[in-house]
Amino acid sequence: MFVLIAGGGRTGAHLAALLVAQGHKVRLIEHRPAVLARIHRELPTEVVVEGLATHPGVLEQVGVRDAAVLAACTANDADNLALCYFARACYNVPRTIARVNNPRDAWLFNDVFHVDVALNQAAILASLIEEEMSLGDMMTLLKIRRGRYSLVEEKIPKGARAVGVAIKDLPLPPNLVIAAIIRHGQIVIPRGITTFEVGDEVLAIGDSQAVEELAALFGRAEKAISAD
Repeated sequence: MFVLIAGGGRTGAHLAALLVAQGHKVRLIEHRPAVLARIHRELPTEVVVEGLATHPGVLEQVGVRDAAVLAACTANDADNLALCYFARACYNVPRTIARVNNPRDAWLFNDVFHVDVALNQAAILASLIEEEMSLGDMMTLLKIRRGRYSLVEEKIPKGARAVGVAIKDLPLPPNLVIAAIIRHGQIVIPRGITTFEVGDEVLAIGDSQAVEELAALFGRAEKAISAD
């Protein structure tokens, strides 16, 4: 996959290094001399392109028309919006990702400017704090489909309502799938007749509402009752 990154700050440079390590074709555009001096030490020479990312000639030089993803990681929100807009409108780049520097600008990062994914650190932190408080001991491992779904892990404690109950008999939310159970270090493939045991580590995929319901189901019975 060809990924074009605009901006060689810490975020852009680290992203480039991760993608290169994964075997992707990456081009990172940066114009600041001091930043260029640093990233030339951190990244392969062919990855770094010297120039202004918002200049059409520079974008065409690096082959923007062939890019599968454009990641706008500059320190200027206006530049990031412009990059996403032109990448889609002029060069038909299939996917755009933009860094939000000022949380007050977050409302601008939408379909109007062809931003597919906006990375707003303030909103992400607030969401994570809220999620950790609402899910208790449940751990979120991965966000899927722009955060609409999550892969979560929950260790079933003693006294949980799900202990000793077959999966088919549990009132599981419709938008949730039990993916696997780790029991005594071994993977148990979940079936309808599979029953949960104390200490089981359950991996599940679901939307936010389903994950909350699962947390209540796998929580201790007395805690679930007091929450009703």
